[in-house]
Amino acid sequence: MPVSVSVLDQSPVSAGSTSGDALQRSVDLAQLADRLGYRRYWVAEHHGTAMLACASPEALMGPIAASTHRIRVGSGGVMLPHYSPLKVAETFSMLSGLFPNRIDLGLGRAAGTDPMTAYALQRDRRQPAPDDFPHQLAELLGYLYDTLPAGHRFARLSHLPGSPSRPAPWLLGSSAQSGVWAAELGLPYAFADFINPDGAAIARRYRETFQPTATQPEPRVIVASWALCAETDEAAERVAASARMGFVRFLQGQPGPIPPVDTAVQFLRDHPEAAEALGHHRRWTVGTPARVREQLETIVRAYGADELMLVTITHQHEARRRSYELLAQAFELTPADDRRAVAGSPA
Repeated sequence: MPVSVSVLDQSPVSAGSTSGDALQRSVDLAQLADRLGYRRYWVAEHHGTAMLACASPEALMGPIAASTHRIRVGSGGVMLPHYSPLKVAETFSMLSGLFPNRIDLGLGRAAGTDPMTAYALQRDRRQPAPDDFPHQLAELLGYLYDTLPAGHRFARLSHLPGSPSRPAPWLLGSSAQSGVWAAELGLPYAFADFINPDGAAIARRYRETFQPTATQPEPRVIVASWALCAETDEAAERVAASARMGFVRFLQGQPGPIPPVDTAVQFLRDHPEAAEALGHHRRWTVGTPARVREQLETIVRAYGADELMLVTITHQHEARRRSYELLAQAFELTPADDRRAVAGSPA
């Protein structure tokens, strides 16, 4: 059975444009992904950076869901340590009530930013926020499934505003611990291979130790990987230079807007050691559709993944659109006009 293919959008800000432009382009790309037959469209959460525009996935998800018809829309993900579990549950319940059976709640533990920005996000700054993610997650799931014990002090708050619709929760991660939690709680799991390309063993352990639940009887894995397609390998490598330079700067502690291709090509030519070091931190799948599909299918097999989620960053929005068009053709996705899918399709 062909693997499902989805999109992870980090809302990259291109040099010469604004963050507002980046958000508008995210909506445009989601509409294209909907028409092309992608399964999901998830938007990421990042704070305090001029490189990536989306600081609030839920704020972007509403316009995306309202301007698309079939595709599932989700967070990739909400960084739960910053927030009240009740607030997250209510927000995503509302989205689910507005767009039934189309909303995914991807949850992460990472800060999505540097320590100072994470501190600025705290409501109470008298002391550092506690590292109590498992308790936050359990409380959030209790709200979503109305399973808080009768004696729990917040039990009466489980009636959520979007009921009876509810979002589909996913646990996101790029380390072994996230896989342990996902297996213990019986949650579907999305692994960020584009951050840590050594996650195949983590995904395997998740499957082997998965504890079935009434809502999730079997393990389910998404592998999220970075990819860029163009008509030729040379063109793809050239377009990818912008993202490579952007991530070199990111790793150097100097994140900024995604540079133009010519600027990036010259930068990488002048700093070959930086480009080589980047290869030790990130997996880059770049080339023609046939080449990229072959490499991505190898990644899917290594993870035993049920679904492939693709993140692509370019300077020119048209190049990103074209990459997703070529990937849709390579994976033989069925365009929306050719399918009978409805908004109520299962997760």
